[in-house]
Amino acid sequence: MIDEMVSLLKKEQVDDNEKKAYCEQLIDETEDKVKELELTVSDLSKAIADAKEGIATLAEELDSLASGIKALDKQVAEATSQRKEEHSESVEVLTNDNAAKELIGFAKNS
Repeated sequence: MIDEMVSLLKKEQVDDNEKKAYCEQLIDETEDKVKELELTVSDLSKAIADAKEGIATLAEELDSLASGIKALDKQVAEATSQRKEEHSESVEVLTNDNAAKELIGFAKNS
């Protein structure tokens, strides 16, 4: 009877040792997965931060470009207004020149 109990205890000890080894292996694998996931989270956090920084930079560039476009639009409007004034003055000068030529021609013929 004692031999049977000793034999049973030895068998249980072998089973316990196997379960312990299995559990230790499972714990190691789980710890490795946790470390891998932590690294992935860290990498993703860095990627998110980089993307946010890139977005902020692009937003600043867009604002700068929009300001540049507005400035160019203003310059074009001013240049157009100036050209219209110059054209009007030029037409007036040509009209006056033609009138003066007609007067000179009329004076010569008189």
